[in-house]
Amino acid sequence: MSEIMNDASAKRRDHLANERTFLAWIRTSIGIMAFGFVIEKFSLFIKEISFFLRKDEIHSSPEDSSIFGVALVGIGALLAILSYFKYLKTEKEIKKGESHKSNKLALTLTLLVIVMSVFLITYLVGF
Repeated sequence: MSEIMNDASAKRRDHLANERTFLAWIRTSIGIMAFGFVIEKFSLFIKEISFFLRKDEIHSSPEDSSIFGVALVGIGALLAILSYFKYLKTEKEIKKGESHKSNKLALTLTLLVIVMSVFLITYLVGF
């Protein structure tokens, strides 16, 4: 009887850990989307300042900033979707008593963030 309780307790802990991991991915996606939103709004701020100062030429194009902001919001939304599918897959594995380690979601996020970082650095340096 004690063994059955321990097994049920272990599965419950696994389900809760899976849920915490999912929520961590969701927080990360919200953070990326918020950062994209800030970049997009900064683009609007640059447009307004350049109009106020009546300068046609500014160091970097507000349109580029807008593209980066929208791209980050898209990456955040994609991450939320992918994390949900990862959550469901892990949930099924827990129910079956299987365990398959996969780093695809982390690798995807890492690569997307690196690519966006390169574009943002290029944008900020002004090449």
